[in-house]
Amino acid sequence: MLELTMATVSGDADSGATAGMQLVEAPSHPGAVLRLGRDRAQCRLVTPEDWLFVSRVHLEFGCDADGGWTVGWLRGSHPEPSSRVRLVTGGTERELDYGGSAALPRGGSGELVVQDLSSARTVNLGFYHEA
Repeated sequence: MLELTMATVSGDADSGATAGMQLVEAPSHPGAVLRLGRDRAQCRLVTPEDWLFVSRVHLEFGCDADGGWTVGWLRGSHPEPSSRVRLVTGGTERELDYGGSAALPRGGSGELVVQDLSSARTVNLGFYHEA
């Protein structure tokens, strides 16, 4: 089972912050897919439509043949991204490459942070991958 909790946060210390929360989960069956983005038709986790730093389909979580989950940052319509994606697990943080992917730890939890490069907006995505 993969559980994802998404919070969208905008604002800075001076203006306050706004947040919306969503929770989704999927069983660890080979071929299962969860997506995050602005397109409601393709994504179960949906950010505000005017948050253009998030692609229509931005992140894709896929379950492989042995029940492990990976996350991929899908390339959008622009050659350079307008956000950055960080993966935080087990006390370490790493940047996910634009168009790259990473395995999620089994029996572990962590966070993915999609950060707008031009303003104080983030998508914080907590995950728990059941062993």
